[in-house]
Amino acid sequence: MKRKYILPLFLVIQILFLKIIAFFPELVEQFYSNGLYVFISKILRITLGIIPFSVGDIMYGIVIFYILKSIWNSRKTWKQEWKNNGLKVLSVLSVAYFLFHLLWAMNYYRQPLFEKMKIERDYTDADLLDFTKKLIAKTNEIQIQITKNDSLKVVFPYSQEQVFEMNLNGYQTLSNQYAFFEYTNPSIKKSLFSLPLTYMGFGGYLNPFTNEAQVNYLMPMYNSPTTSCHEMAHQMGFASESECNFIGFLASVKNENLYFQYSGYSTALRYCLSNWFIRDEKIYDQLLKTIHPGILKNYQESEDFWRQYDTFIDKGFHAFYDNFLKMNQQKDGMEGYSKFVNLMVNYYKGKDF
Repeated sequence: MKRKYILPLFLVIQILFLKIIAFFPELVEQFYSNGLYVFISKILRITLGIIPFSVGDIMYGIVIFYILKSIWNSRKTWKQEWKNNGLKVLSVLSVAYFLFHLLWAMNYYRQPLFEKMKIERDYTDADLLDFTKKLIAKTNEIQIQITKNDSLKVVFPYSQEQVFEMNLNGYQTLSNQYAFFEYTNPSIKKSLFSLPLTYMGFGGYLNPFTNEAQVNYLMPMYNSPTTSCHEMAHQMGFASESECNFIGFLASVKNENLYFQYSGYSTALRYCLSNWFIRDEKIYDQLLKTIHPGILKNYQESEDFWRQYDTFIDKGFHAFYDNFLKMNQQKDGMEGYSKFVNLMVNYYKGKDF
């Protein structure tokens, strides 16, 4: 066999392997997520965590430049050399696909979090309503503690760098209860691509090749703790967006700092309200009247921010990422972000905050 066919063939073998391994989440959990990945993640975070800027963003910039340069250089010979050029593209994709899964993405195939934490998956409208009311009471309580006025929005007093450091407090508390949420060796960065991320409608992302948690530093700061805790959850090997939303919420509300708790509870409340808006607008309107005006002003702040950048770009990238998630064991796609409500409702069933 000619060497130019080896890597494209390897890509096919990888795809078939992943189709099979999807039936064995316990094996992935034991040997990859709690085995090889722990070592890989630790090495990358120790090595790159000390660098104050995003190495992964620079790497992506170089790769994008190289791709554009290659397309430009081959523009005249592409038709004549279509076969060789196609094999080169498949070879590059094969290597990238292998590294993507080796360094992080095998976590898509691990055991679901609801099984690890023994949380039920289904809930009733009555369960959701009870949880939403408790959430409103708690968010109202923290908002008034911070502002001393129910009509004032919460103004976040910390910088992004301070948030990244203070997030560790919430994860420390959380890991005392669940050892598998232990977080060490921070590698959290402000993304150099924050403006493009904003136009794409994303608050952050995890670079799977460098294991750096990237946070969009342009978005309203009161969202920062929950968003960065979400990306830290990805670093720990949780691939599901709904699971990382849930873990990010828990790490925020377990933090001893009131501003971090507010970030977690207000974010969770917004997801619950969105659920009610779809389920029953009458109940949604009733719930809205019980929320402090200051909290609603924070919601308006976020809405105003994202509306500035609402273009066809974010819709296109959301459609792309929706399909990407569905191809990687996340059948709910982008809807998975809001699916963490079922984890919250059932986790707190019969419990107080």
